[in-house]
Amino acid sequence: MRSAGPWRRGTWSAGWCSRCRWEKHCRRLIVDAIFYVVDNGIKWRALPADFPPWLAVYKRFALWEKVGAAQRLLDALRDRVRLAEGRVAAPSAAVMDSQSVRTAATVGRATRSWDGGTKVAGRKRHIVVDTPDLLVAVLVTPASTQDRVAARSLLRRLRDTAGKRAAALVWADGGHTGPLLNRARTTLGRVVRIVQRPQVPYFTVLPRRWVVERSLARITGHRRCVRDHERHHHEAMVRWSMTPASGQGARTSAGRPTMADRSGPL
Repeated sequence: MRSAGPWRRGTWSAGWCSRCRWEKHCRRLIVDAIFYVVDNGIKWRALPADFPPWLAVYKRFALWEKVGAAQRLLDALRDRVRLAEGRVAAPSAAVMDSQSVRTAATVGRATRSWDGGTKVAGRKRHIVVDTPDLLVAVLVTPASTQDRVAARSLLRRLRDTAGKRAAALVWADGGHTGPLLNRARTTLGRVVRIVQRPQVPYFTVLPRRWVVERSLARITGHRRCVRDHERHHHEAMVRWSMTPASGQGARTSAGRPTMADRSGPL
């Protein structure tokens, strides 16, 4: 994205044409406004006057989500980080987990329910991250949806986003046991490996699973994602909340040591 210059109306990747009109607002300002909403948790109408009008920002936000521009931006930033660290662009392994969040009264009853395990009435967001803790796919379901059921659609999104041969190994928690293991291997070509929690009376960092737990904590660190206020765009809010982390990694990964000398999944 360029920070200044003329813009024409259309999708994120619209080409130049004689019938297009000049865009009134710079896309960089619109992106900054979206980040402001996600990070501070304000209403769209409460955007400060320093940004473009809230309706223009929201319409562009909804349009980008409709055409999949937010996911493509996230994928491009993730690939840049991985390539700068000496990895391949497509991850060979991933980690998935879920988190239940409470919803606001504006969310319809058809899309929210009660999670008996966490005692939360709302929705559940399921995410897949690669080993460097970069978001690959996200899925939002009612809170009562079991992890092993939602993982079927989540793994399909993983395959469509990262590729058929990418992320052949996926680590998950005990909630993903059952028929999912065989279904993922035979239908989707993914090996789901369960990381069990050790039976100890004290806190311990779980191998591999701590990566996705940190991602969930980062998402919750954005006030717009602490509680689900969205009727249709909670997945988009999760993507935008993880975009700054990917962008920061793209800027700072040049000074990190590469992964060429390390073994194991990349």
